Amino acid sequence: MAVEELDPSSPEVMLAFYRRLYPFKSIFKWLNHEHTPTRLFTNREIAYTLQSDVYLRYNSFTTFEEFKKQTCTLNPTRFEIGPVYTARPRDKKTIRPGAFQPIQRELVFDIDMTDYDSIRTCCSGADICKRCWGFIAAAVRVLDSAIRDQFGYKYLLWVYSGRRGIHLWVSDREAMELTDEQRRAIANYLTVVQGGKDMHKKVNVRIGTKDPVLPASIQAALELLIEPFGDLILEDQDCFKKDEGWEDLLKLIPNEQVTAKLRTKWNSDEGRSSEAKWKDLRDLVKDMLKKTPERAAVKAAMEDIILQYTYPRLDAEVTKHRNHLLKAPFCVHPKTGRVCIPVDPEIVDEFDPKLVPTVGQLLRELDAAISEPGSEEHTDWEKTSLKPYVDMLDRHTAGLMNEVRIGKRAADMSW
Repeated sequence: MAVEELDPSSPEVMLAFYRRLYPFKSIFKWLNHEHTPTRLFTNREIAYTLQSDVYLRYNSFTTFEEFKKQTCTLNPTRFEIGPVYTARPRDKKTIRPGAFQPIQRELVFDIDMTDYDSIRTCCSGADICKRCWGFIAAAVRVLDSAIRDQFGYKYLLWVYSGRRGIHLWVSDREAMELTDEQRRAIANYLTVVQGGKDMHKKVNVRIGTKDPVLPASIQAALELLIEPFGDLILEDQDCFKKDEGWEDLLKLIPNEQVTAKLRTKWNSDEGRSSEAKWKDLRDLVKDMLKKTPERAAVKAAMEDIILQYTYPRLDAEVTKHRNHLLKAPFCVHPKTGRVCIPVDPEIVDEFDPKLVPTVGQLLRELDAAISEPGSEEHTDWEKTSLKPYVDMLDRHTAGLMNEVRIGKRAADMSW
């Protein structure tokens, strides 16, 4: 089979991928938190999108082998993972509606590159490159830190969406059991950049009346974002170089005297870089306003600008509801052919979406590997460049399973 000549969404390619490469056993263990099936897996909804665009909801399985068999039979373009219900989703039609309710689900987040289209300068729409990945990297660092430090969760799995974004799955037991109301509260707490394209100022989180300050959690995020703002916004993206960019910046400065002087200066020097313009603003605030309330207001506005350009832009609706479905890790994006692989938040800055393994590449690697004719092993992915990413998931799952073991041991001894 000449994989490189086939469309990544073709049935032939996808069937080979599911049969030979998709890590069903690893996904099962991640969802189940144990080696033998529990309600976390048997009562879990899997939703398939078929080649014909038919959407099949409320599938569920008792074992990962059954999960793999049905996936290969249906050969979907992708599938999504939903919540754990009070009963098995496949039995939904036989259950009284009020008795079929979602009760557990990972706390999930979604960051999409298109939400940065108004400020990124290198790409737009569905396109993404290593340069604009910097927005995602900054978002990951802030959100990963907030979830761990402020909520105390430990089991965070970041997964590249396959095209232009990233998903976060939080699997701690306490996170799994959050109600919709609690999830909404978390989403609202972590949402800082708000407002449509016609709203200039999108950050309004300060507290207090006389000298409004940032909440401690947002101040911590700001400190993480000062360096990315300089590297990404001022230097790489050069967001304020063109007239439209620096006019947007001036709309966020609450002092007409400052904005008038800057507008005059920047109109007479069209080639001035964003870095130079930001220094102009800092110098002018220092020279003109001295230690006045106006100076404090402009300095606060500059902090808010850093947040507006670099703070995570969340799709909050994904987070707010337990019954929201999210694309499973290791699915293939039908447009790009790239696999939805886990991402290490410690080295997220080094990640390049263009270098993510594609389904065609992986099948070629597997064909080139030495294997028994006709064999289809559950570990065939080990022969390809998918291995380090499945290993990453397995290490993540090992921590989850150890937590369950410790909990069971403690429960057994509490007599």
